[in-house]
Amino acid sequence: MMETQCYVCHNPSTNHDARIAPPMVAIKSHYLTDNITKEKFTDAIWKFVQKPSEEKSKMRGAVRRFGVMPYQPFNEEEIRQIAAYMYDYKIDEPEWFKKHIEEESNGKMKYRNDGKKMGATNAEEKKSPAEKGLEYALNTKKELGKNLMGTIQKKGTVEAVTFCNVRAYPLTDSMATAQNATIKRVSDKPRNPKNLASAKELKIIEQFKEAVANGEDYQPVTEVENGRNTFYYPITTNSMCLQCHGIPNKSIQPEVLTTIKDLYPNDKATGYDSNEVRGMWAIEFDETE
Repeated sequence: MMETQCYVCHNPSTNHDARIAPPMVAIKSHYLTDNITKEKFTDAIWKFVQKPSEEKSKMRGAVRRFGVMPYQPFNEEEIRQIAAYMYDYKIDEPEWFKKHIEEESNGKMKYRNDGKKMGATNAEEKKSPAEKGLEYALNTKKELGKNLMGTIQKKGTVEAVTFCNVRAYPLTDSMATAQNATIKRVSDKPRNPKNLASAKELKIIEQFKEAVANGEDYQPVTEVENGRNTFYYPITTNSMCLQCHGIPNKSIQPEVLTTIKDLYPNDKATGYDSNEVRGMWAIEFDETE
């Protein structure tokens, strides 16, 4: 859940100078005090994530560098589970972090990554097609999200539209090559006509839409044919997505809408609200991979 919900912005493997938000271990270090209980720790994390603001932040340096975390409609139970995991276990951290936090604060801020160490996973353990497909989707989502949100933060939403037009396909293709898979994003309302879902894919998108609209848990769809796995997983919207995919002249600013129309004359990918299915990942890979 932490990888899915948090690592687009807070990925510990992102280069220090390319960061768009602090790594999760930095958040842990700022919130984990000597006497804090797990209940109070999870309460504090949720209180901020529920409605982020500069006044509630314990990380003023991060706010000055990156700005306040944008509001997104996270699920409270999931955020509390992530916070509880952070409290109980050591979490991934960049090599530079411990030295950085002590130097940055002139010794006033403690490095905290307390907790149990998770048992190492068996590298030889065979993953199911659903596990492998989800891994490929999340890896690609993190790479696209990191670059897109970095562009929004540094250059604004108009430039982010141009970034998607020029860089989204090459980035996706490079991730597909690196993972030895075929990776597509398809939609019933595509921005780029190349992303129009097939008749079969449209039916699966409708299944995901119905589940999300009803607040039901959904599972990825996996199929095997002629030794090839095909994996489908929904792409859902959050508040950041709405800057380019929301309601025109409401959540999409006029100058952004103009750029979208210039680059995508046949655009259909607007009118969304938060937590709606905008499309899905369609990923193919060999059964033996």
